[in-house]
Amino acid sequence: MISDRINKLLNEQVQKEFFSAYLYLGMEAYFSSLNLDGFANFFRIQVQEERDHAMKFFDYINQKGGKVELLQINAPESNFESAEEIFALTLGHEQFVTQSIYNIVNAALEEKDHATNTFLQWFVTEQVEEEATMEKYLKKLQLIKNDPNGLFMLDAELAQRVYTPPAAGTT
Repeated sequence: MISDRINKLLNEQVQKEFFSAYLYLGMEAYFSSLNLDGFANFFRIQVQEERDHAMKFFDYINQKGGKVELLQINAPESNFESAEEIFALTLGHEQFVTQSIYNIVNAALEEKDHATNTFLQWFVTEQVEEEATMEKYLKKLQLIKNDPNGLFMLDAELAQRVYTPPAAGTT
C-alpha cells in the first residue's frame, strides 16, 4: 500500500506524462504541416513514449493498491516559430519532468517507501536519456541556424528513429 501523499504525487505524474504526450503531439502536427516528416516522426515516437510512461505510473498505482485519479490535462502550446524553439521548449519541459520525478523519489525516501523508490529509478535513468537527446538536437539546430540543407539533413536523420516499447517486466 502506498501513502496518500505518494498516491497524490503519482497521480500528478500520470497527468504530467499524458500532458507531455499531448504537447509532443502538437509539435508533431507543426512539423507535419511543414512536410518535415522526420521531425514529425521524432515527436510521434515521443508521444508513444510519454503514453507508455503515463501507463507505467497508472499500473503501478493500481498494483500497489492506490487509487488512480485522472486529473485535467490543459491544452499545450501550439504556436511555434521554429524547430530550434521547439527543441528548446522540449528540453525545458523534460527538465521539469525530471524535477517532478526527483520530488517523488525524495518523498518515497522520506517515507521509507522502498518499492516506490525502486520503481522510480527506471524513470530517473530515462530522464537522463531524454534530456541528453533533446540537448543534442537543440545544439545541432543551433549550429544549423536557418540553413535549409542542414535542416533537411537533420530531418532525414530523425526519420530513422524507430519506436521501441519498454521491455516486458521493466518497472
